[in-house]
Amino acid sequence: MDVDEFEETKREMIALLPRLRAFARALTRDQAMADDLVQLGCEKALRNLGGYTPGTRLDAWLFRIIRNSWIDDRRAQRRFQLVADPTELDTMGEDGRDAIHARLELRDVARAMAGMEQEQREVLMLIGVNGMRYREAAEALDIPIGTVMSRLSRARRALAAMVHGETAPGKQGIR
Repeated sequence: MDVDEFEETKREMIALLPRLRAFARALTRDQAMADDLVQLGCEKALRNLGGYTPGTRLDAWLFRIIRNSWIDDRRAQRRFQLVADPTELDTMGEDGRDAIHARLELRDVARAMAGMEQEQREVLMLIGVNGMRYREAAEALDIPIGTVMSRLSRARRALAAMVHGETAPGKQGIR
């Protein structure tokens, strides 16, 4: 990788930080841990830029690094964190009724996602939130595309059921 490619890759990484943070937050369920995870992932990526092929999907490569780092940390520490209360978000300058409605919906979705299995939450974040294609998510997670599609389908059904009160989080029985 020449100097220009290196600089361009660094700029692309910086532009991806909000998406990386959102993905890490979905994995860790804690903003501080998510920030630490993104920092660790970026450090690993910069140390191993030789493993990245310019012209390919940098986001998929970074998502995989972050996911693998999180799995390594969970295996080493065996700790779990709760989702931060989404009602603590700053809403200054918003219409109160709209803000309350949005907070309630966000809280319901956050609780539902917290009740999902990790594999479903990962796929939902990559495709539903980050806008990846199935093939890109499969590459980022290092799983077959059919597995991505089935996990996404189950995640969407579980999310809809939990948000509409049909099933309590953690008791959905959907795998």
